[in-house]
Amino acid sequence: MSDENSDQGVIVIVDDTPHNLGVLFDFLTDSGFKVLVAQDGESAIQKVEYAKPDLILLDVMMPGIDGFETCRRLKANPSTQDIPVIFLSALSDTVDKLKGFNLGAVDFITKPVQQEEVKARVITHLTLRNLQKKLEAQNLQLQAEIREKQLAETSLRQAEEKYRTIFERVTEGIFQATPEGRYITANPALATILGYASPTQLMAEITDIGKQLYVEPTRHEELAALLKRYETLTDFESEVYRQDRSIIWIVENINTVRDENGNLLYYEGTVSDITERKHSEVALTAARKRAELLLLNILPQPVAERLKRGQRIIAESFEAVTILFADLVDFTKFSTQTSPTELVEILNQIFSKFDRLAEEHRIEKIKTIGDAYMVAAGLPMPREDHAHAIAEMALDMQEVIAEYDEDTGEIFKLRIGINTGPVVAGVIGIKKFSYDLWGDTVNTASRMESHGLP
Repeated sequence: MSDENSDQGVIVIVDDTPHNLGVLFDFLTDSGFKVLVAQDGESAIQKVEYAKPDLILLDVMMPGIDGFETCRRLKANPSTQDIPVIFLSALSDTVDKLKGFNLGAVDFITKPVQQEEVKARVITHLTLRNLQKKLEAQNLQLQAEIREKQLAETSLRQAEEKYRTIFERVTEGIFQATPEGRYITANPALATILGYASPTQLMAEITDIGKQLYVEPTRHEELAALLKRYETLTDFESEVYRQDRSIIWIVENINTVRDENGNLLYYEGTVSDITERKHSEVALTAARKRAELLLLNILPQPVAERLKRGQRIIAESFEAVTILFADLVDFTKFSTQTSPTELVEILNQIFSKFDRLAEEHRIEKIKTIGDAYMVAAGLPMPREDHAHAIAEMALDMQEVIAEYDEDTGEIFKLRIGINTGPVVAGVIGIKKFSYDLWGDTVNTASRMESHGLP
């Protein structure tokens, strides 16, 4: 029994045929899974509600309530709706499969089942289930931390408000200003935000808000136009000058105040310094861009976009792809006679030139292994000239090695293997994941390289 599989959780098998139950029970138990069984839909629902398994293998054709109805009831129950269901059935019509998927099933295995296929799918969906549970636990922990932080911030605000006067405790700037651009009133917080020693100094020195305060000359006019139209402005962000001419970001919430005849008297509102937040947003944007660039250095852009959209499993078949493997002949022997720093520098110079060639020919670099370099044409975006592009790439790589030898006095030779055919491509791993290829086409290209002549 595999301890690795038994740690993945509990499986419930539902089938009205004792022979089918016995075969799957024995196979999955021997494979290391903890297995429970039920022979009809009613008992299956009871068992699932009691045991809370991690996966359900559910036969469709059963007496009483069939598998579809059983699945519908399980998905309608909040306590069981998240448990993944795989249908087992001799029904192979697309309509039946769509019905199963619409009811919430995650997979559909057609009878007679192949045991290894069942095992592979079970492992896949149990792995996904475990990852989902971990994510849910992390989300709950994050929500708890946010609540704790919010409670702490609330307590802090209440403590500050308790020991300050109304005017002193306000951290936001409060003002009244005429339509012409002079402050009528201002509190100490506004003076502090704008770098003045007191509200009196602020009101005395700023006689034209539009010209003296806002960095953008037309910003005050825009504000006045919006207030004329909407009467109220919220979250109006601007860059402004402080008293020392340094620049900060503020956000204003402003209302118009009118007399009983509707004539505009003045504006009143609040001001907050959001400079730190703006800097954080800029830093976050830069970090996101760096992360995206890093992702694009690892994965092809179409694949990276699918991962960013939340697609968990990425696997595709391509019917016409050309693979190229290349390695430096006798480089292993050379590496034993060269310092690590010099060795890495040489490989970096050569492979960097190969990378530029791959970009020039619109070829996808797959990976490097030691002194071996692998590229493919025709994926992730199919192209008709994939073989021609790889052939040109191979010739250019030979020229790069020849030029490098001439410039450095080295005698490196390049051995290349090329093959065309179908491949499977996908992303593997959850840490340090990579985009890789599989299939006889890949294996043949690798063997052609390893057995070829430079």
